[in-house]
Amino acid sequence: MPMCLTVAATSWCTPSIWSRPDVHPTPADHPPRGRRAMPLIAPILDDRSFEALYNELRNRIPVYNPEWTDHLDSDPAITLLQLFAWLGEGLQFRFNQIPEATQLAFLRLLDIPLQPARAARALVRFDSKARQGVALYAGDQVKAGKLRYTLTHDASLWPLDCVAVARRSLLPEQDLADPARLRAFVAGLDPEQAVAVQASIDALALADDGRVAPYEVLTLGSDGQDAALDFADTVDGCVWIGLLTQADSGLDPAALADPATGLQPPPGRPVTLSLGFSPATHHPTLDDIETPCGSGDGPGLIWQVSLAQPRKDGSADYTTLRIGGDSTAGFTRDGVVRIELPAALNTLGNPPAAPGLAGTGDFPPELDDARAERLWCWLRVWRSDGSRIGTVRLLALNTLACEQAVRASPELLGSGSGQPGQIYRLANAPVLIDSTRPVRLQVEESGVWTEWQRVDDFDASTADDRHFRIDAEAGTASFGTRYPQTGERIRVLAYHWGGGSAGNVPAAAIDRLGDTLAGPTPALPMLRPHQTELKLSNPLPAGGGVDAESLESALARIPATLRRNHRAVARDDFAELALQTPTVELGRAECLPLFHAPSKSPRPGAVSVVVWPARDVQHPDAPLPDARELTEVCAWLDRWRLVTTELYVIPPTYRRIAIAVAVKVAPGYGLDAVRDWVETLLRQYLAPLPPYGPDGRGWPLGRRLLGRELEGVTMQVEGLEYIEALRVDVAHTLADGSEQWTAASVIEFEGWQLPTVAAVTVGSADTPLPPPGSGLAPPPSHPAVPVPVLREEC
Repeated sequence: MPMCLTVAATSWCTPSIWSRPDVHPTPADHPPRGRRAMPLIAPILDDRSFEALYNELRNRIPVYNPEWTDHLDSDPAITLLQLFAWLGEGLQFRFNQIPEATQLAFLRLLDIPLQPARAARALVRFDSKARQGVALYAGDQVKAGKLRYTLTHDASLWPLDCVAVARRSLLPEQDLADPARLRAFVAGLDPEQAVAVQASIDALALADDGRVAPYEVLTLGSDGQDAALDFADTVDGCVWIGLLTQADSGLDPAALADPATGLQPPPGRPVTLSLGFSPATHHPTLDDIETPCGSGDGPGLIWQVSLAQPRKDGSADYTTLRIGGDSTAGFTRDGVVRIELPAALNTLGNPPAAPGLAGTGDFPPELDDARAERLWCWLRVWRSDGSRIGTVRLLALNTLACEQAVRASPELLGSGSGQPGQIYRLANAPVLIDSTRPVRLQVEESGVWTEWQRVDDFDASTADDRHFRIDAEAGTASFGTRYPQTGERIRVLAYHWGGGSAGNVPAAAIDRLGDTLAGPTPALPMLRPHQTELKLSNPLPAGGGVDAESLESALARIPATLRRNHRAVARDDFAELALQTPTVELGRAECLPLFHAPSKSPRPGAVSVVVWPARDVQHPDAPLPDARELTEVCAWLDRWRLVTTELYVIPPTYRRIAIAVAVKVAPGYGLDAVRDWVETLLRQYLAPLPPYGPDGRGWPLGRRLLGRELEGVTMQVEGLEYIEALRVDVAHTLADGSEQWTAASVIEFEGWQLPTVAAVTVGSADTPLPPPGSGLAPPPSHPAVPVPVLREEC
């Protein structure tokens, strides 16, 4: 039977087919077995508008007050009825909405918490003049204004500086094997340079067909102010790092090993250096993707330090160093490398070279006079797998990693009530939870403090399991099937809190020390930060801080979360999970099942996910993810994939097109305005990111482009009378790397490709179309540097 409800003189009913005895359900009224048809239609409790309410009130006047005959708008009572109808419409609108508190309650019932905030990370460089060394511990804090950052590892600071050097080759690899080209290169140098290069070749005593590699010395300072330096084209594949004394320390590089005038490490302990590294922003292409997600932590690094005494044959000598830790994954991401120098510091130095051999072979490169006076010894590093180290924007000594997270003090949460569903609030929120920041909670059972284990959910918990959950965003601890009994005290010994986008501070913002740990005490004669003067700064901006998830985002995420059930199998699973990567803001993600990225061919078990960043300043029309974003998405998706899935995260591949169109403008409209609107609509129609594209989700991967459909897009512009001609040109890359443009009415794309608009040329109907490829910007090249002409003055 139908259900009727009356509230405040307002009634509504839900009809039912069972209320009519002559109507019986038929097989068509029921879905077939095995298919669940359950449309989720949001009920409208009262959909009457202002007009409907007002008409209903006015129609009741003859029933309840027949003497009231003036129903015109001029009557004051009619005005009151209109006011009541207007107020009633507003109340009904609010009555039909679901308040935020109810939505949060639904989320709790579904056991789906909001995504917590993420902590920002930064590299902080310290300057110290203490020859005894300064000990910093993981847990010490630094500040940027009121924001507190915590150091993530221990380090020792020394009054040293460094400079990174690349010996970049001046000849391509194929020319190095041709003695004739090498002689031509030397002959083309400045006379003084040619004499110096030939003297080095003669000093090496090579035969006429011996191979030498002329190079230039490029340096990268440790303050983060220099331009990024590319180490991919070096002659030896090495990064050379010169260890210098600080400019204002007054230390003599030749006396650093003397405890009386140089470094004073604790007896029996090595000098440990903390070297911060940050790669430059790099946008890989599909051809650069070689390994699947989860294939390792990057290549290994081999470190050596130069010795003051050469070998018996006069060549430079080096010894291999021990690495205490490497968070850079082989110089592929931001991090810190901890290097232990040999115990005998007096054996280190800059190896002397015979005349003409300085900088040749294994001898270190030469520095300018100012740095050469402060040089102590050289470090050189290369990758064990033979790959080249790419572009680097920071290599700095005495550098530590920090994150915007604070360790909370122990807290007594309260006493158990003996009832299920107990929830206790922590003093700080949001809580940061991962494997490196555990939450320790104890319950006093029978007078003994007992450790309980944190779990993500209580699905597998039993009455015998001491499990608790942490709602990171709300900052609460809850208990499941087993819970504290009456009077049992609850305490939390350790957790971290913080995070958010506020931690993404600019460079040089972190400039003060915060609270330091009370212990332990370092071995003498090392000092702690409060015992000496330290200067600190972050050479690069902090990044990675993300605010907690909003309620709107959580509600949009729920259906997909329930459907995936903590795994990625279907096409949509990979795309939706990629968009939820916590530390990366993506604008779009597409999954290519059975696509093997390195070979660009189908392969069973392979899955490739194409990702677009939400914004790309360098490529606004064709956004490309950088290497860090690809790595972050890869690590995130690797958690959810099946073991048998070979997963790749790849950038989009664009094909450049150019559009030329001649239009007839209707009378009364300006050609310039119409031209601007035509170009805007065409670019939006071919844009890769939502809300643009043919269907509002960006241009689909692999969809072919027809010139006729662009005519339809162009005709949407107001003031356009007709299109005289329209041509689409596509670029083809030749073997030598140049582009050849040809006109095409239909452009086919591979399944991983999409177009990018290189140029749009809009002219009047009486102007012929330009040749293919016209109106393009010049191709990208290296920055042009003018060579000044010196004027002679009397």
